[in-house]
Amino acid sequence: MSSMETLSFDANVLTTTLADVQLEPDSIPPEWVLSGQPETRSKILGTTRDRLAYVVVWECGAVSYKWHYSKDEAYIVLSGEGFMTDGKGVERRFGAGDVAFFPAGTNAIWRHPHHFRKVAVLKNSVSQPLAFAVKAWSKFRHVAGISGKWRSPSS
Repeated sequence: MSSMETLSFDANVLTTTLADVQLEPDSIPPEWVLSGQPETRSKILGTTRDRLAYVVVWECGAVSYKWHYSKDEAYIVLSGEGFMTDGKGVERRFGAGDVAFFPAGTNAIWRHPHHFRKVAVLKNSVSQPLAFAVKAWSKFRHVAGISGKWRSPSS
């Protein structure tokens, strides 16, 4: 089944069955790998209209590596486990069902004894002045009654 067949669009909504998503090969940058196999597989499932955020499925095998989060990243672990050591030397375990958030600029060392699979939402950061301008514009639209928010027919 091709990846296009696994994705279903209804207006602006994307749905998929993760078991059917065809992941594409990739790898951890060689200079970040501490041990193990750097091969990964991933697939971007969807991107926001402003192109600042996207949803991805990502997996790897047994590997240990350094990681620098260049984007904000929130994810839920689907399977496997990972041990993350933060900048203070504190190790945390992440397993199936665990949720995590890493702000852009975070550095960590990861160790995956076997397999690790996650669904992540990654977001590019924007400057504080631009973020303030977007918030101000949204507030103006709300006050002016042109918020563009969807309302159910019963409201």
